[in-house]
Amino acid sequence: MITFWQQEDGRLVKKDFEELNSEHNTWVDARSVTRDDIQELEEKFNIDSENMLDVLDPDELSRLEKNEDFGYTLTILRLPVFSPGDDISYFCAPLGIIISGKFLITICWTDCEVLKDFSANRIKELALSDFTAFTIRFLARADVMYLRYLKELYRRATTIQNEMFRAVENQEFLQLLNIQKSLLYFETSLKSNQLLLEKLRKTRILKLDDEDQDWLDDVEIDNRQAMEMAATYTNIMAQMNDASASLISNNLSIVMKRMTIISLVMMIPTFITSFFGMNVPLPWMHTGFWGMLFISIICIAAAVAGWYIIAKTSKYASPIVVPRRKKFRQRRNERKQKKYIKKQEKLAEKSRGRK
Repeated sequence: MITFWQQEDGRLVKKDFEELNSEHNTWVDARSVTRDDIQELEEKFNIDSENMLDVLDPDELSRLEKNEDFGYTLTILRLPVFSPGDDISYFCAPLGIIISGKFLITICWTDCEVLKDFSANRIKELALSDFTAFTIRFLARADVMYLRYLKELYRRATTIQNEMFRAVENQEFLQLLNIQKSLLYFETSLKSNQLLLEKLRKTRILKLDDEDQDWLDDVEIDNRQAMEMAATYTNIMAQMNDASASLISNNLSIVMKRMTIISLVMMIPTFITSFFGMNVPLPWMHTGFWGMLFISIICIAAAVAGWYIIAKTSKYASPIVVPRRKKFRQRRNERKQKKYIKKQEKLAEKSRGRK
């Protein structure tokens, strides 16, 4: 989709191509472009097809160059994108900025919040008359969105890891993996934009005045802050994943220990029934139902005794006996406290009666 914008009274106004004022600068906004849009851009504004392919490549890095054959300046920077419907909700996309005459053309294969902010006039003190400052504003707004998305990713990762401590599922591991991919995309794109900022300062492809230099300094500070945040969150995520893996392994060991103890307890009645099932003369062989009842009682008593002995020696052995024992102790302590309080009240009443 291609839209045309011109500035009137300090605000960007959407216009048709036939309504454009040739004396004013024009912003050509091409986002979520189709094949027809690409062909229209190449024909109307004389854009090199090679540069068009570079801009539409999702893995293209930031750069600045001047095309002498076609007479325009090309700047490619990477913007953060939030797409809730995708598996990886946060990723990066290249934005191509072409300055040709009185036209500033932005080309992106998708839509993002940065472009929406520009078209909705949410950028203060935006001047379309200065294309260099307009380009720097894209970098500044991209850094703001990087910082915002990084905080959202960190909050989301913390929430998922808290849920993992309660119940571990494969879906939560996949979500953490997607967040790590997003952080890696952000960190790589921020480094690429940092190289672009350094090239803007060193080269003379885009002419920078004093105000543009000040804006460039602020943008570079924000970009470095975003880079540090991305690196910090990546390290924190790695450490938290290691801690989560250790806790999950520890919980698994506790569960396996309980299952082993249960199997050991169940071996006792199995041994007894196996012993009485042998084809040798044994007690209660000819008692019928009473013999079966005696054997069953012996098996149950042996299992309970084994369970109690193991639960008494290990605090992780029984999920049933240990809590019951704690409740019994609490009730006993409560009864003792009540008796002590009653004694104190009786003593107090006797002392009052003597007075």
